[in-house]
Amino acid sequence: MADSKVKIDIRKMRIMKRKKSQVAWITSYDFPFSYVAEQAGVDMILIGDSGGMVQLGYKTTNPVTMDEMITMAKSVRKGAPNTFIIGDMPQGTYEVGEKEAVVNALRFIKEADCDAIKLEGGIRVASKVKAIADAGILVMGHLGLTPQSSASFGGYRVQGKTVKSFENTLQDAFALQKAGTFAVLLEAMPSESAGQITKQLDIPVYGIGAGTQVDGQLIIMHDLMGFYEPFRPYFAKCYIPDVIKEFEKKISSASDIRQMGIDERNDGILLLAKMAATKYVQDVRNRKFPGEEYTYPIKDKWLEKLKKSKMWKE
Repeated sequence: MADSKVKIDIRKMRIMKRKKSQVAWITSYDFPFSYVAEQAGVDMILIGDSGGMVQLGYKTTNPVTMDEMITMAKSVRKGAPNTFIIGDMPQGTYEVGEKEAVVNALRFIKEADCDAIKLEGGIRVASKVKAIADAGILVMGHLGLTPQSSASFGGYRVQGKTVKSFENTLQDAFALQKAGTFAVLLEAMPSESAGQITKQLDIPVYGIGAGTQVDGQLIIMHDLMGFYEPFRPYFAKCYIPDVIKEFEKKISSASDIRQMGIDERNDGILLLAKMAATKYVQDVRNRKFPGEEYTYPIKDKWLEKLKKSKMWKE
């Protein structure tokens, strides 16, 4: 393990926002891929409820239970002992009331040694966010396309393209900041609208499919590895093609591949995953990812309407 690694904290995140330095983080759910993520130098790991789909085989994130999340979070912490880790509150663990939200958030901290928690929603969950933050727990918000409540958007749809969607998201972001979140994650939004929210908030704003103008990028490890067959989001890049030649060179250069495997355990998926994750981290920090290729476009006429919003700032 990289024992010398210094774990990022919220002070460093704010400094990076001011300096316009990109935070690179990954969603992971188990010991081996979290080990890979830490070795690759990621700033943070999210144990997302998406683990219910890519790890447990559910069709959506909705069935995931708190106990399942805790099990995955414990595994992640063992794989990445020196990385800032965020536990994702699954549906049904915070919506009912402040007390239940605090109790479940504390489970991530007490049982799995997480550094923070994340939950979906804006104004409607602000009281729960405040209660959790008042209990001394770091809270990250999640806006834009929020999978747990995607039915209310008519399915998995890009957010922030219309004036109403942009203004609602920005109002939600302000509510989360006021309630005590240390950062906000935006999902599936054009660069321009996500950039506006990033510009207007004092806290860091990160993106997963939210374009190039946010304070950092998140990707699901299974998407980065091409390790999930049912579907891949438009904004997700598989990094295996980028590193496969380097992997082949490493393997072919070994005088005794079997002995290398015994000595280093770097002769298969572990090595390939580390190479892919390392390339992703480098690309985020150098602003090569996501670029325009993995960013949701917005038509000029829609952008002009957005710029006429009373909440848009030049």
